[in-house]
Amino acid sequence: MQNYVKTGSIQVAEELYNFVNGEVLQDTGMDEKRFWSNFDAVIHEFIPENKELLSERVRLQQAINTWHTEQKDTNDAASYKAFLQKIGYLEKKVGDFTVSTDQVDSEVALQAGPQLVVPMTNARYALNAANARWGSLYDALYGTDAISDEGGAEAGGEYNPVRGAKVIAFAKNFLDHAVPLTDASHAVAEKYAIKDGILHATLSSGDTTQLKDGKKLVGYLGKPEAPTAIVLVNNGMHIEIQFDDEHPIGKNDTAGVKDVYLESALSTIVDCEDSVAVVDAEDKVQLYRNWLGLMKGDLSTSFEKGGKTVTRTLNPDRVYTSLDGGTVTLPGRSLLFVRNVGHLMTNNAILDKDGQEVPEGIMDGVLTSLIAKHNLKEDVQFKNGDYGSIYIVKPKMHGSKEAAFANRLFDRIEDILDLKRHTLKIGLMDEERRTSLNLKACIYELRERIGFINTGFLDRTGDEMHTSMEAGVMIRKNGMKATPWLAAYESSNVAIGVDCGLPGHAQIGKGMWAMPDLMSAMLEQKIAHPEAGANTAWVPSPTAATLHATHYHTVDVKNVQQGIESSKDFQDAILQIPIASNPNWSAEEIQAELDNNAQGILGYVVRWIDQGVGCSKVLDINNIGLMEDRATLRISSQHIANWLHHGVCSKEQVLETMKRMAKVVDEQNEGDVLYQPMTLNFDESIAFAAACDLVFKGVNQPNGYTEPILHARRIEAKAKAALGSAIGAGFQA
Repeated sequence: MQNYVKTGSIQVAEELYNFVNGEVLQDTGMDEKRFWSNFDAVIHEFIPENKELLSERVRLQQAINTWHTEQKDTNDAASYKAFLQKIGYLEKKVGDFTVSTDQVDSEVALQAGPQLVVPMTNARYALNAANARWGSLYDALYGTDAISDEGGAEAGGEYNPVRGAKVIAFAKNFLDHAVPLTDASHAVAEKYAIKDGILHATLSSGDTTQLKDGKKLVGYLGKPEAPTAIVLVNNGMHIEIQFDDEHPIGKNDTAGVKDVYLESALSTIVDCEDSVAVVDAEDKVQLYRNWLGLMKGDLSTSFEKGGKTVTRTLNPDRVYTSLDGGTVTLPGRSLLFVRNVGHLMTNNAILDKDGQEVPEGIMDGVLTSLIAKHNLKEDVQFKNGDYGSIYIVKPKMHGSKEAAFANRLFDRIEDILDLKRHTLKIGLMDEERRTSLNLKACIYELRERIGFINTGFLDRTGDEMHTSMEAGVMIRKNGMKATPWLAAYESSNVAIGVDCGLPGHAQIGKGMWAMPDLMSAMLEQKIAHPEAGANTAWVPSPTAATLHATHYHTVDVKNVQQGIESSKDFQDAILQIPIASNPNWSAEEIQAELDNNAQGILGYVVRWIDQGVGCSKVLDINNIGLMEDRATLRISSQHIANWLHHGVCSKEQVLETMKRMAKVVDEQNEGDVLYQPMTLNFDESIAFAAACDLVFKGVNQPNGYTEPILHARRIEAKAKAALGSAIGAGFQA
């Protein structure tokens, strides 16, 4: 039973109230009584409009459903577009403008590099991500399939010099392309020295050469004639070559190079949304407490590794000797964004004047911003950026009115927290169909505080399918990536971002590489993101960030953006619905699609419901580990729901598939001592019930979102576990 404290006209869960008063408000200069009074006012000022915006989503969806039902077997693109304009789904186009976001850090405005997304509920992961600003290229190569096992180069417990040689060759080749020497390879360099601000390399031939572009030398450690490290820069990304003749690697290197460190995850999104399972006040306090530790700089966590206790904290900045004998300081940590939840969900951590749960997006906006005030203090140990800006990602907004609502909410948050206007920067997730089609209008509403836009295949495809549920049978899921609408959506995002002047003010981002074990494939394929003009893209791990960083040395994103045709209109292409004009799949093909979707849903849901894990590496049907979050469920559940709705499969077939795939998932998780098998008793498994709900109730879920079902079922599971603990304690007594 949740206990509440009444303050003004709101009721705040006791643990949240005590946390805010006892930990968050301390040293912020905020008066406790004034804060809660202002929070109360903001809640009741914005709740009515929040509800209206959600009602507008329902109105538009109902109108679209009716139109498709009445237009069966027709394919009139012009009529469809005119209809969407008539109901306000397609908005009037805005004129040309340029965003004016200022006080933006270089990681956002100037540099191009990888971005991590990490669940805020896990302190260890959050610290790992924050510290992933720099990573060892040698380690990233040696420990992954980026280096093949061929020719005796297998990775094992003991160091394999054959594999090590391949790693070193890759790294030296990388240096030759990113920071080349004049008429020589780094592979034949035997000594590096800095003289008169110039990097000299003595070659195996005895000759001496220099860095081809002297401006790429930034600084060094040690003595200039025998540095222990040199720092270079290419395309705005830094490289540190480390030397140690006595190191196990360095002593066998011709130049004594022991490692090459790359500036890697320039920024990290610390997530309150899709990668966490947060359903009540207890969960929210855990999440907010980790954010507080990051903002104060004192977050730490201890864990066992290799039989020893390891304590992890935030990394300091990296300080070098500059070429003029002074110092050069480079950031030691990722620039942190915080992703709030969207407009849809509510949470019982705070109740309004009518005793109803408060919109979670309003709660997150106020409390994550309040917590971030700690980082604005002069004496904070680790500053999150140089300008005192607070970067908040706002997901799952539909159209410009919702963007304008978020902008006004941020205005009011700044007012009640005594922050300068536009201190709060907003990251706009372009992951909903109505936002994609009206992206320029959305950016216009946020033009003074926009911090990034980005695309996301899973959520965006889930919304594509739900919006057009009545249009017909959706094509197979893997075919979505080759559709005209998706290509147009990805291109439109960059083109509109460039057209609105985001370069120099904000990031233009691309989505996640979801396979953390397949780094060779990532190196081959993910270069497409910077080549498309995106100055950031999501990666699933610090190791992946280091490897993806090599792409930004190969591609000068600034030059790519300057060559992008920004006047092209992609709207008609985005409106092409991915339905199968004549679905004639075999029974085997249909079953294979159902198996794939069902296994993916169950593999993720069982951890979400039973263990409260919102992001983890989940084995797919082929036993390939995928870094999954809630967006995975949206696309898979909506796909099965669509096929059920149009009779491609039956409810009985889907249920049989779910039960059969539950056995597969149970077997895949046999090594997890915390795992609760679904197949022991399907009727008692709350996780299995949640997975079925996502499919069988998928047509009626708001915009196809999974949160309402997941939250309800997770609360049920927590209550069941608490009851079991209470009964167990009673027996022990």
